[in-house]
Amino acid sequence: MTLFVCHLKWSHIEKISQEVKKLVEKKIKVCVFNCRMFDEADYFTKIGDALGIEVKICSESPSLETIHLAEGCDSVSIVTTKISRDLIKKLHAMNLKIIATRTVGFDHIDLQAAEEYGIRVSNAAYAPDSVADFTIMLMLMCVRKMKTMLERTQIQDFSLEGLQGSIFSKKKIGIIGTGRIGQTVIRHLSGFGNEILSYSLKEEPGLKGLTTYVSFETLLKESDIISLHLPASEENVHLIDAETLAKMKKGVILINTARGTLLDTQAVIENVENGKIGALALDVIENETGIYYSDFISQVLTNREILLLKSFPNVIVTPHMAFYTDSAVEEMVYASLKGSLLEAKHEKNPWRII
Repeated sequence: MTLFVCHLKWSHIEKISQEVKKLVEKKIKVCVFNCRMFDEADYFTKIGDALGIEVKICSESPSLETIHLAEGCDSVSIVTTKISRDLIKKLHAMNLKIIATRTVGFDHIDLQAAEEYGIRVSNAAYAPDSVADFTIMLMLMCVRKMKTMLERTQIQDFSLEGLQGSIFSKKKIGIIGTGRIGQTVIRHLSGFGNEILSYSLKEEPGLKGLTTYVSFETLLKESDIISLHLPASEENVHLIDAETLAKMKKGVILINTARGTLLDTQAVIENVENGKIGALALDVIENETGIYYSDFISQVLTNREILLLKSFPNVIVTPHMAFYTDSAVEEMVYASLKGSLLEAKHEKNPWRII
């Protein structure tokens, strides 16, 4: 038997060791799409440096025409742009392994395609206070007719006709969905003294004494104000439609800071016009993608429902911004980058969807 022994010089061993070390220490690279330069960019730079991540910042939306910007990256960070099967197939061809959406919702991503192509998907989380406080602000604005008051004041009309509001604490409030945000809304409302009804698939023991869980039908029938706090799903598309609206009180105030698909927009418009809905506040709306977060000040807006809704004096429309506080933005950026890092290192990622 012949024994072959490979002799390596120390310099060769040291060189190999250095190469291995470089591979181990190689920074992961994240391509950030739809980055808002006026606020998010600084957070991405600061947090990326702290985590040892190379960040490529792009203001463009991810599409088949722009996805080449992520060439050589390990992960893409996105917001609400639709990530289709074709786009995921392209990401797979680029050997990109992670999609990190810096949103709580992830219904804009084709999860089935991502799973088929072996691409991990993670979302973001942030304290529920931002959305909860915004929701209560919208309730108060509707009760006190703030939209009309503010518009009049801008043109120096200080008359009071048509501005008489009502006492907020006397309103019975219905909360649909008692997840993290719904629970926070209830806790924050507790100081106002309102009677609060709740409907959810799962009752939260921690809310005992703050709300009364009732059936969906009872909540619709008895509430003066109804606020939605559900994620988007196939099961709850148009949860609020002509049929459910018919069961509500005349003059009901409806608040949606959750997902646009929860409302049948056409049915809602008809019920604003016929007076069934006394006031409406929408931070989200169907088919908002491609419109919200963009400036259309000198362009024709293609979403007719938004145009019509914002023309009503008793309807408040805001551009999906209930989350938008300094704390929430920082937390979303962190979750996006940290989740990408954990996936690249094959470690447990608390934000992983698939």
